[in-house]
This record gives sequence, C-alpha cells and structure tokens, in this order.
Amino acid sequence: MKNLEEKILKASGREKADLVFKNARIVDVFSGSLIEGDLALADGIILGIGTYEGREEIDLGGKFISPTLIDSHVHIESSMVTPAELSKVLLVNGVSTIIADPHEIANVMGMDGVKYILNASKDLPIDVRIMLPSCVPSTDFEDSGAKLLYEDLVELKDDQRVLGLGEMMNYVGLINTNKEVLDKIKGFEDKIIDGHAPGLSGKGLNAYRLANVVTDHECVTISEMNDRIARGFYVQIRQGTSAKNAKALTKGITKDNLSRILFCTDDKHPEDLLRDGSINENIRIAIKNGVDPIDAIRIGSINAATCYGLKNKAALAPGYEASFIVLDDLNNFTIDSVYIKGKQYSKKDKLLVDIGSNTRKESFGNVKVFDRKLEDFKIRLESNKANIIEILPNELLTKKLVEEVRVEDGIFVADETYQKLCVIERHRGLNTMGKAIVKGFGLKNGAIGSTIAHDSHNIIIIGDNDRDIYFAMKEIEKMNGGIVVVQGEKILKSLPLEIAGLMTNSSLYETSLNIREILEAARVNLGLRDDGLDPIITLGFMSLPVIPQIKLTDKGLFDVENYEFIDIEA
Repeated sequence: MKNLEEKILKASGREKADLVFKNARIVDVFSGSLIEGDLALADGIILGIGTYEGREEIDLGGKFISPTLIDSHVHIESSMVTPAELSKVLLVNGVSTIIADPHEIANVMGMDGVKYILNASKDLPIDVRIMLPSCVPSTDFEDSGAKLLYEDLVELKDDQRVLGLGEMMNYVGLINTNKEVLDKIKGFEDKIIDGHAPGLSGKGLNAYRLANVVTDHECVTISEMNDRIARGFYVQIRQGTSAKNAKALTKGITKDNLSRILFCTDDKHPEDLLRDGSINENIRIAIKNGVDPIDAIRIGSINAATCYGLKNKAALAPGYEASFIVLDDLNNFTIDSVYIKGKQYSKKDKLLVDIGSNTRKESFGNVKVFDRKLEDFKIRLESNKANIIEILPNELLTKKLVEEVRVEDGIFVADETYQKLCVIERHRGLNTMGKAIVKGFGLKNGAIGSTIAHDSHNIIIIGDNDRDIYFAMKEIEKMNGGIVVVQGEKILKSLPLEIAGLMTNSSLYETSLNIREILEAARVNLGLRDDGLDPIITLGFMSLPVIPQIKLTDKGLFDVENYEFIDIEA
C-alpha cells in the first residue's frame, strides 16, 4: 500500500487526515446500522470512522453518508451513448461501478465491439468491469454480425477489467450439453458466470446452477426469486426501461434473503436515466415497498461487490475506496453530493468535473440489405387464423395467441388491432427476412423501424402498410443504422446511430431529446398510446428468441417455449 506508514499515523489520529467529514451519520453496510461520527480520508481511501482532525474539514451537520452504488448488470449500448457520456449521468446518481455486458455491440461487430467498449470506458471516473458475451448470437435461430466461440473470448479472459462470462441466455443449449456452450462454461469455471433463464425451474434450473451460473436477472415473481436463492443464485432485481421488476420483487425482500439480492438496470434508455436515475431508483422503490433504507443500500452496494469479488469497494470502512454519497434524506435517498476516491464529482444533480468524451468521434457500422422488392413484404395466408405475437405492457415477455385476422385475396391486411412486424438481416446482405403479425402495439398509418433489435440487431420494422415499411428499411440503410418514424413514405423523425447502429456520439441529453421527439411523432401521427409503453425498446425486444413465449427473427416466427419455428398461419 502506498505510503502505508503515513496512512497508519493518520488513521490512528497521530497525524491529521487529508480530509475529514465531520458530524456525519454513516451507513455501515456490514452491520446494517448507522454510525455517528467523522469520516477521515487520505489518498482516495478511507482511514477510519471516529473523531478526527483534518487538514481540510467539511461539517455535514448530521447528513448521511452512503457507499456509492453498483449496477450489477447493464448493457451500455442501451443508453445509446458512449461510455463517457453514460458515466456523467451515473455519477450524479451515485453509481461508481457498473458490471457491463457488451453483447449488443458484439452481435454486430464481434470482438472488435467488445474492445471498443473496453477502450472507450477506460480511465473514466466510474469503474467499468466487463462480462464477456457468452451468446453471440443468442441462439442459432437468427443471423447476427458475428459468432463468438470460447477461442475468441479467451483473448480477453485475463484482462484485469474482465470479471467473467456474460449472461448465459442459451440455457436450453446448456441443459442439452451443447458443445459450444459447455466449452465456454468450462473455460470460465474460475470466473463469474452470469445467468439469464426466464421461466426455468425444477431440474432444469438445478442443472443451470450446477454449471456454475451464479446470477439471474429474469425473475418476475417473488416465488421465482426465492426459488433461485434457495439454489444458491444471486438474484438481480431489475428496473430498466421496458422490464420493470423492482416494484413486484422488492416486496419479497426479507432479512433472511437480502444477502443474495443485487440491483441492476439491464437496459435503460436516455430519458429514463435522466428522469429516474440508475440504481438509486431501485433503492427508492425498495424503500417505498417497506425495505429498510440501509438494507436497500446494502443490496445496491456491498452485495454486488461481494458477488463479483470487487475488493475494497462499496463500503465505508478503513482501507476501502473513498467513494460515497452524501444524502440529505436517507428514507427518500435524496442525493446531496457524490465523491469518487475522495474527489467531489457532483452537487445537487450538477456534475462538477469535465469528463469529456474520452474518445474521438466514432462512426462505424454495417448495414447491408439484400435487394428487396415491395412485394416481399406481403404476408400470404390461406385462412384467416394466424399465430399472433401479443405485446405485454412493461414486460419483455410476449404471449402467443391464435386469432382471426383480416385476409383479402390471400393477403393479410393490417388494421388498428393487428400490425405487421418484419426483421431483415442487415449484417451481410443475406436473403433472410422474417414476417409476423403483432397485437398490442396500436400503430396506424405508418411504420417505425430501428437497428436496435436484440440481440442480433438486424433491422426491425413494425407498420400497417407495406410502402411505409419498405421506405423505412431503405432509409435505415441510407443512415447506416438508426431509428426512423415514417408516414406516407416520408420521414417524420429519425435518429442516426453511427456507432454500430446502436449508439451515437451525441450527449445523453441530446439523445434523450431526439428520442422524445421520435416518441412524440409516433404518438401524434401514428396514434400510439401514451400509457407507459415505450415503442422503441418494446420493438427492440420483439426479435429476442430467448424470451418467452413467441418472437420473430430474420429466419422466421419462433416459438420460444417449444424452441422451434412455426408458420404464421395457425
């Protein structure tokens, strides 16, 4: 330890500390209690708690001090901005560490995408740790821009910021002892392996845990949460943009199970980050649901550090990193200021340090579309009974329905109830396009398209007429990736995503404003309801073939529960 002798003298009170926060109420995440006293710092670490004198002293007048927070599972790409831009909003919300899984950009660019995230996130005030993507593509039932085997991942396995293997979405392949999956599991048996197993239970769940998968963020019920905890999982309670599980699951937190619970955001869009924050939102929801504030802080800090083996982080004790939050109000988790390694970074939601962009303006992507004709977008049906994808509000889960739709001359005709969904391969110009019928989106007289389509990130478009769907595809191709709202073969609003079709060099605020204008254009002109459904992120998850019950990939309509392609016609 640097200057150990000097630190011992300061910690023991024989010399003055560099900085002392006087008259504080300090959150002890080890005992779950408050300690009244002074917090002494030197060289970015905590010297001790007690009565101290410092070369510089700040009287907190009884305010609270909490450790900074850890997001235990997040996809940076879902913020649509660079890591440096994301770090700015995280800092003012008290998040100092994130466990990031860059599988979104990896599905587009392979290991080059992972290296971009690593390089763009180094030397930031927040600590960005990486879980290497385990499922690129997420299944064999879609075409992505890359395929990553263990032989590819091992290149970065020993990087000091790499903690392990990212969410193992292909739990079916794992349980069925798929060789490629097991090669990755065996290769990372000395590291942390994250999970992703919606609806898995019983012996299948036992096999999943046996393979050294230690976390899961896909619980939607308290019963599922406790079932996983009983098998030795850490459960990550998620509060993102589309998947909002904190309200339901935090009601199941008890003194007996809280040590196995973490908080995460998974996927959170710019406007939600600016309005609601990050892990601090999870904490506020937990407190509102009756969780003791200190216990909520423990879940959002030391629990994640323990799970991921992050030493000397997320606690206020001698030798720990001096990264903490000064709180005006513990019960409402009202943030006054944030300190990282003893340096103040924010005050009352204002960033005090110029972080910069940390990277040159990047522009790289890969949008190559097969030469399609308008005729290609028709859905031909011999009867009016069809397999339908029903969207469930605020859920990534969808429901498989069989219902009667309008058919004229053997062609499906969209209306206000049923729209057309298309997923078009965009990485290599392959002649693959999936088509489906969707209920619950509510769009009319237009189309919305995007290159954010989890996890392979092909072009995904929903609309009620073929001309606007075709036009949206061509405009996305021209932009080399992005989001468009189209009506009458005219662009109402668009957002280029010049970094792999997923992210932009713009600021989080500018991106949030653009997204807001896109949503406004969709709601005013295309009649989308304004009841909490985010059309962009909802659309983006309609192509993820590991989330039940039914999804669409570029290869066709996919029944997730039976793990097979099915016809549109029922």
